[in-house]
Amino acid sequence: MADFNLLADAAHGAAEHHAEVSALGLGPGGWVALSMIFLIGVMIYAKVPSLVASMLDKKIEGIRTMLDEAATLRKEAEALKAEYERKVANASKHAEELKAGAEEEARHIVEKAKTDAAALVARREKMAEEKIAAAERAAVADLRSKAAQAAAVAARGLIKENHSAEADKTLVDEAISRI
Repeated sequence: MADFNLLADAAHGAAEHHAEVSALGLGPGGWVALSMIFLIGVMIYAKVPSLVASMLDKKIEGIRTMLDEAATLRKEAEALKAEYERKVANASKHAEELKAGAEEEARHIVEKAKTDAAALVARREKMAEEKIAAAERAAVADLRSKAAQAAAVAARGLIKENHSAEADKTLVDEAISRI
């Protein structure tokens, strides 16, 4: 283990003493700084910052335009929403009015139907009474006719029994003398 420590100490000592690599008197950090300065100079010469700024300005303007369009669309959407809310409210009101009108019309129809039914019942009762009266008159007339026929048959029979040819001659002579 002692050997290992000696080796580590030697490696450490060697790293402390060795020289940095340089080219033209500049170390690696100097070359990186010089290249960055050169790159920034080229970018400024080629007007890259103004190009980037103009691209950003165009992008900002596009975003503003989109925001303005979105605001306009939102206002239109809110106006449409308000309009449809009014239409829904008006439609609900109109539906209530139609319902009330239909209910009123239904009440009138029911009342008319009741009145018409009562009138129909009254007409039917009157027609039934008239039919009954006509049937009674027909029955009375039929009874009178049958009674008259029966009386005529009975009178014929009585006349046959009670009258003779001589009584008929006297009746005929009396009738002629009156004329």
